[in-house]
Amino acid sequence: MKAAILKQLNSPLVLESQDDLIASDHEVIVQLNAAALNRRDFWICQGMYPGIQLPSILGSDGAGVVSKTNDSRSASWLGREVIINPGWNWGDNAAAQSDAFKILGMPVNGTFATHVQVPAQYLHEKPSHLSFVEAAALPLAGMTAYRALFTQGRLQPGEKVLISGIGGGVASFALQFACAAGAEVIVTSSSSEKIATAIRYGAAHGYDYNATDWVGEATTQFGPVNLIIDSAGGAGYRGLLDLAAPGGRIVNYGATAGPPPKLDLFKVFWKQLHLIGSTMGSPNDFAAMLQFVNERKIKPIIDETLPLSAVNEAIEKMRHSSQFGKITLDCRD
Repeated sequence: MKAAILKQLNSPLVLESQDDLIASDHEVIVQLNAAALNRRDFWICQGMYPGIQLPSILGSDGAGVVSKTNDSRSASWLGREVIINPGWNWGDNAAAQSDAFKILGMPVNGTFATHVQVPAQYLHEKPSHLSFVEAAALPLAGMTAYRALFTQGRLQPGEKVLISGIGGGVASFALQFACAAGAEVIVTSSSSEKIATAIRYGAAHGYDYNATDWVGEATTQFGPVNLIIDSAGGAGYRGLLDLAAPGGRIVNYGATAGPPPKLDLFKVFWKQLHLIGSTMGSPNDFAAMLQFVNERKIKPIIDETLPLSAVNEAIEKMRHSSQFGKITLDCRD
């Protein structure tokens, strides 16, 4: 097998040949056709992620064909086209992950490779309407978006939704899922090109979050928002409190701009707002996300597909957040 290995922080991944993987009990080997990048991979490379263990094969998302099994209980997967749930050991509490929760792709060797070793319980059939590249784009970001919108955000058809920072994988899935569920969606970005792309994918309108009074403009044009899906936090969080409708929900799945410098609790309690956190998703969230994608024949937005040998180019592209949708890798040897 071949794998792209992170050996040192702030250094390129090294593509190497390794011994073929051997499946242990209850595990399978998946021969990967495609993988996808997440912001998590970039943060790990920069040393800005907790619990980094090196050397490690990064990559949480992958799709391929089961090539090896080691026991009768997993033998039924042999030769089948699959995608992988990257969230392992969630635990018994649907409300939050256990202390044992971990994500495929560090410390467990991940999908930036031609093959990956996976417990059979985390396999799912590849949606038949998706290519391997499209399927590989789905797991981590799709599950995160689904939980934020539906499990935590309790989205209902006809509600008004704001998705901040459109362009990234989770935000792009949130846009697709919310539109498919019958919501009215607006987005924010500092890029007019990304806003135009979001409108082509179903957004009603988009706003430049650097503009002085975008919140006032959005409130006038679109009205107060029932549900806000945010990954930034930071100083802009204040505007989200203003835009939220009374009784509205604000779900955060990240804080790329850091914590809000000031949280107006008066506004929170007087408007009876719900501030909600969301991380990844449970096995039930993953299964429900796949069902949603299958029923509505949703296809992930692919920004670019590069060969596995160009993985460092793909990671560097994430530094500038220039993509709209997912950056994927062709893992075929």
